Amino acid sequence: MIKNYLITAFREIFKNRTFSAIHIIGLALGIGAFVMILQYALYEQSYEKFYKNADQIYRVRQDRYENGKLSTTWGAGCAAIGPALKNEFPEVEAFARLTNVGGIINIEDKKFREDKLFAANSSFLTMFPVKLIAGVDSVALDEPYTAVISESIARKYYGGESAVGQIFKLNNNVNFKISGIFKDIPDNTHLKFNILISWPTYVNWRGKEIETAWYWDGYYTYIKLHKGTDPAAFEKKMNVFTKKQTEDRSGQSNSSVKFLLQPLRSIHLYSNLMWEAEPNGDAKTVYFLMVVAFIILIIAWVNYINLSTVKAIFRSREVAVRKISGASRPALVRQFLTESFAINIIAILLALILVAATMPYFRALTGRSLRLNSSSVWLVFIVLAVVGPVLSGIYPALVISSFKPMSIFRGNLGKGAGGAFIRKVLVVFQFAASIALIAGTLTVYKQLLYMRNQDLGVNINQTLIIQGPGVADSTYNDKLTAFKAELLKYPVIKSIAASTSIPGSKVRWNAGGIRRVNDDNTKSNQYRVIGIDYDFVPAYGLSLLTGRNFSKEFSSDGGSVLFNEEAIKLMGFSTPESAIGEVIYFWGNNYKIVGIVKDFHQESLKQNYDALIFRLIPGARDYFSIKLSYQAKAGNDSFKMTQNTIERIKHSWEQFFPGNPFDYFFLSNYYDNQYHAEKQFRTIFGWFAMLAIAIACLGLFGLSWFVIIQRTKEIGIRKVNGAAVGSILILISREFFLLVLYGMIVAAPVAYIFSVNWLEKFPFRLGFSWWLFLLSGMIILVISAFTISYNVMVIAHTNPAKSLKYE
Repeated sequence: MIKNYLITAFREIFKNRTFSAIHIIGLALGIGAFVMILQYALYEQSYEKFYKNADQIYRVRQDRYENGKLSTTWGAGCAAIGPALKNEFPEVEAFARLTNVGGIINIEDKKFREDKLFAANSSFLTMFPVKLIAGVDSVALDEPYTAVISESIARKYYGGESAVGQIFKLNNNVNFKISGIFKDIPDNTHLKFNILISWPTYVNWRGKEIETAWYWDGYYTYIKLHKGTDPAAFEKKMNVFTKKQTEDRSGQSNSSVKFLLQPLRSIHLYSNLMWEAEPNGDAKTVYFLMVVAFIILIIAWVNYINLSTVKAIFRSREVAVRKISGASRPALVRQFLTESFAINIIAILLALILVAATMPYFRALTGRSLRLNSSSVWLVFIVLAVVGPVLSGIYPALVISSFKPMSIFRGNLGKGAGGAFIRKVLVVFQFAASIALIAGTLTVYKQLLYMRNQDLGVNINQTLIIQGPGVADSTYNDKLTAFKAELLKYPVIKSIAASTSIPGSKVRWNAGGIRRVNDDNTKSNQYRVIGIDYDFVPAYGLSLLTGRNFSKEFSSDGGSVLFNEEAIKLMGFSTPESAIGEVIYFWGNNYKIVGIVKDFHQESLKQNYDALIFRLIPGARDYFSIKLSYQAKAGNDSFKMTQNTIERIKHSWEQFFPGNPFDYFFLSNYYDNQYHAEKQFRTIFGWFAMLAIAIACLGLFGLSWFVIIQRTKEIGIRKVNGAAVGSILILISREFFLLVLYGMIVAAPVAYIFSVNWLEKFPFRLGFSWWLFLLSGMIILVISAFTISYNVMVIAHTNPAKSLKYE
């Protein structure tokens, strides 16, 4: 029997090739899109799952309070808490701590900048665990001046030779012996590292105080709790203990710290704190894309249901004959479900080909290591192969099998034949989903355009950034002065500024306990601190509201600071002018405020203004900002900058800072990278929204064709009686346009909720634009009009004699 069903199914597929193609292509596109988005979402949720016992591991993060108010939230905290918790609480099975000490790796005459270089204790290797393919994990980081490196670093530095036992030099100063090699860490982790040096080395550098320092920040601490431990209960006990350890310091500065346990697996999607080891993902973005994926799949299934139920009218006589010949309704349901399975299986195979063909492009778009051969992908295909045919085929099968033979032969199937009402509801859903997706895409695009076109308050154009030298000696300040003088000889270079931070980067110097010198500790607060030289303010075009910039004419400026507007508000000054000349207490010293800088966007418009304090550090060595002068008014900075100029700068760099790699980038590109996640989301969202619309239009094309065919005789009669093609088009299209209107009504609250929810994370944002929603409706209306018009025009231009003969 199944064999007969399959033969009938394939006969039907080949008999109506056009509509079978619409069925299959629509389903294939929907299934392919669903699988690709689902794969991305599953990858985002897979972070840290490759670590054994990851559900027992927690990052100890901290919140800093000033005067009882939350001032900063940190992903990295003090170094003392790890060993203190291990010694105090039996619930703690192990602890690991790391800190980033990235620098310059020197191997003979070669030099490499390594940013993913951490100091780590030995238990880190066994707690996570990191798989060593050479060396012994339990002792690999026990001794000072030892290191373990990744496979890729071993290949990069030593080729095919064994790296264990080899020596490399850090910052051209300290020798390290390689004691182990570990397998490259997978990409789906929030903590990426290439080189780990031993914690005892770091203790030698910073002193034994680091082991018990509760207020030295910048250290990642992870603890592994014994199975069965209640993390919430442990967190309460932990804070009772840590409060006792920090209360002396808290009383002096009126600041306090609260420690929190952050599940390892939640960090990537749910954490965006100060001192994150890597830029993390966003759970809201993943969930929005998942919604889009399900909408696309449902639209594809709706197409199948709609086309199948309309097509049922044309198969009514077949059903009547089968029923008269003794076929039962269950048998007919099985037959049409078999057809559904056949079409869905073909669609899934085509979807598999489409996914395989487009996966490299999608991988490049998302920046994720997505693999088609993962078990999750095959599981999804299997589930869709089983569930899809039933969900999309059961309703059409029930509708078709319900036809009564006598009604069919009389030519009267009834008004509800083919599930007309349900079909209209499903079409409204398709239109509503399409309109909501277009409105969402336009909202994302408009917000991104708004943020990128706003006045930043800082001039980042035509700026070349050189990462400062990691290798330097006591003559660094003299060399920096000579380096600047040499470069300024080139007419293309306007100015050079040295600083500890640049626009587009998070300011990591974070200082608490800052107050007016005459205030008590209850009025202290936390500020971000940037070290700059004399040239930084004019180079970046920062506006001084009042006061002056740092100047070599004032020998006392080493004890002076600049505030921005947000900082003077936080300190309680009523006006910028009232802050000038005031003395503040800062890191054990007094500083005089000499100037107020107008607020500017140090980071992207995704962040609020920070309270910034600028200190004079002429020898800052983190970044050198080189401002360039060009005649060209358009184009990317990287195209404006000639290779000749880069080579000149590089030659001077190697002359004054030998032993340091020449690493540079253009600030406009670097700053714009802060919007990478939003641009990526816009692109993915936009492409799949268009795909959803294409699938919906494909279904609309087939649906309108069937409906118009049913009215072929009517169209012929109207033409014989003098009706114009335009009037016939309006008559036939009116019902569909009414469905578009209903779709707009349904889509309105959905589009509004999406837009408001997505926009709320931006402190600088546009409101929901109703005109974008109306524009989305008009776009769908126009697309629908073209889709329907084509079918109407084909029938309307048919010879009326042929139309009147149509059965």
